[in-house]
Amino acid sequence: MSVIALFQATHRHEPAPARVSLTATNGDNVRLVKSAGGTIPMPPDTPSAHASTLAPLPSGHRSLIAAAWFAGQRESAPDVRIAFSTFDKAGQRWTPARFIADRESLGRELGFGIRRLGNPVLWRDDDDRLHLFVVGTGIGGWATSRIIHLQQSDGSTDAEQPRFEARAVLPLSWLWNLSHLVRNAPLVLADGAVVLPIYFELGTKYPTLARLDRAGSFSGISRISRKGNLLQPALLPLSEHRWLAYMRMSGGTHRIAMAETNDAGMNWQDRADLELPNPNASVAALNANGVPALTFNPSSKGRDRLVTATSADGQRWNISAELALGQTGDEYSYPAMLWYEDELWVSYTDRRQHIAWQRFTIVRQSP
Repeated sequence: MSVIALFQATHRHEPAPARVSLTATNGDNVRLVKSAGGTIPMPPDTPSAHASTLAPLPSGHRSLIAAAWFAGQRESAPDVRIAFSTFDKAGQRWTPARFIADRESLGRELGFGIRRLGNPVLWRDDDDRLHLFVVGTGIGGWATSRIIHLQQSDGSTDAEQPRFEARAVLPLSWLWNLSHLVRNAPLVLADGAVVLPIYFELGTKYPTLARLDRAGSFSGISRISRKGNLLQPALLPLSEHRWLAYMRMSGGTHRIAMAETNDAGMNWQDRADLELPNPNASVAALNANGVPALTFNPSSKGRDRLVTATSADGQRWNISAELALGQTGDEYSYPAMLWYEDELWVSYTDRRQHIAWQRFTIVRQSP
């Protein structure tokens, strides 16, 4: 089926609503209280880390959540692989990191060469199986990337030591599926399906959604914004059908761009940019049990500061946690967030050397 046909098929049926807490909370009257933090162990002899992702693990397992990121000598180096670690419940610490995907094995499984890997995104489906979406580049770098979908092997039931196998390249473009990338976590829908925020980056830059059913089969694609300088969308559901998308802005006003849907992603409208500076850097967003949360670099020029803010409406934000504050030239970037078992987890790149993490509880205050 062509991409156009898939797009039309997606829009012929009423989409499933988001699976989201509808707890009424004033995000202006909350505090984020840090309970733990540190860095995730790196694989041995691996000096560079970037672009982490977080996912919950089944309640019966020894570990609480999983993290993945890309690691090697530097971004786009030939030795970059996808690293993986889990947070042990009993020890309250991250397990030693190991590699779960590399370009050579993926190339053999898919039948074509992969030049570089980057930007992993984890998703745990309703059958407690982990999926991994990763960007694979060819000649031309990031602008000629494809999104590779990996899935936990049928014989791999250990959430702490999963094995992944390549499932497919997401069929997103008539041009050999080139120039689509992934960065932020999918939004889980009421029927177990997901919408995966992705973006196009060959010449013009624009954000889109890929839809996958509860088993991970691709079912459609739709565009979020008509603007041509936005990338790396992060989704925030305010209700089952009303979602906001926040985008990194390449050029322009150096703010965070925003779009809105009131029909579960069928139609989107661009909204005014947030009154928040951003230095052309990735952001993360989620609904933390009724509290909208956003993690971003609050500067128009550098990535040396990273904060998490909360909101009552998704448009006006108050900084609730200072995650990192460095010197000019330092980089704390590419945040990921997860709300799980009444705690907010945040991971992010720490000066391209480590993946840092922090965990918070939400304290509700009287108005």
